[in-house]
Amino acid sequence: MPRMYPGQGITNYVAVPSVSRAAAKVQKLDGAVCTPKTEVPGMGSFAVCKDTEGNVFAL
Repeated sequence: MPRMYPGQGITNYVAVPSVSRAAAKVQKLDGAVCTPKTEVPGMGSFAVCKDTEGNVFAL
């Protein structure tokens, strides 16, 4: 998809067995869940997170 605004970063997606468990671990390690677990019909689910250095990634 095209960038929505100048300087928009890239979001890497990491495959995990459980989005819920991985998101809980992110929070336990002082990261943040920016977009909670969201279902994608027919595909699964994802959550967008931020680590302690401000890097955004998705599960």
